[in-house]
Amino acid sequence: MEQNKKFKLVSSKKTRYLLPNILTLGGVCLGISSIKFSIDGNFSLAVILILFAAILDALDGRIARLIKGTSDFGKELDSLTDFVSFGIAPVFILYFWDLNNYGKLGWAITLIYSVCCVLRLARFNLTKIDNQEGWKNNFFEGVPSPAGGLLILFPLIYELSDLNFNLDLKNVTPYFTILIALLLVSKIPTLSLKKISISSKATIFLLLSMGIIFIALLFYTFTALLFFGFFYLLSIPISIFLFKKQQKKYSLKISDEDHEDIL
Repeated sequence: MEQNKKFKLVSSKKTRYLLPNILTLGGVCLGISSIKFSIDGNFSLAVILILFAAILDALDGRIARLIKGTSDFGKELDSLTDFVSFGIAPVFILYFWDLNNYGKLGWAITLIYSVCCVLRLARFNLTKIDNQEGWKNNFFEGVPSPAGGLLILFPLIYELSDLNFNLDLKNVTPYFTILIALLLVSKIPTLSLKKISISSKATIFLLLSMGIIFIALLFYTFTALLFFGFFYLLSIPISIFLFKKQQKKYSLKISDEDHEDIL
């Protein structure tokens, strides 16, 4: 007599792959929803949804590595989600907010940004780092798409914030969007901090910093986003300096090893 088999959506051995992929799918839903709210003119909620999508994007990969739930499917899904949530949604928000006033030029800028984002993601998927150059894991090549998706919203976020510096950033929106698009496809090293180890003594300070950031985003959302975006732009020259320093250190190490082999 055959035993009744319980219905299973996935194999019990593969359930650990579900959570990261659910977070990834949640990110794409947030990105698409942000476009809907921008069409309705609710730009504040549209920006907040992009922020949540960026948070989920930061979490899904780390959770996947933590529970050993990484997979090729998850990697491809993550890239497709990034394109929708950070390559299409943010620039569409800008289009409905301001770029549509520029007619065909505004639409061309929208397309340029989206194309640069998909090129950046394609290059990222094909990038393979040699084991001997593991230090490169702490750097991205160009600005990552989640950061770019939030950065191009800088003029809109400024308008939504409570800050008043008598600046009209709306006029620089087209130029700023093109600048961020170029940074996406550039080869400028930016910090990723994937392989940074934190000592147990510094953990309490990390948790405190995360708490402060959470409180700032909760009560001063748009002002906090402005400051974070500003400091991120300031970190790019620091990233270049650190990358050059690590590169020089690695080159000297290789030279010494080659010299020892000759001897």
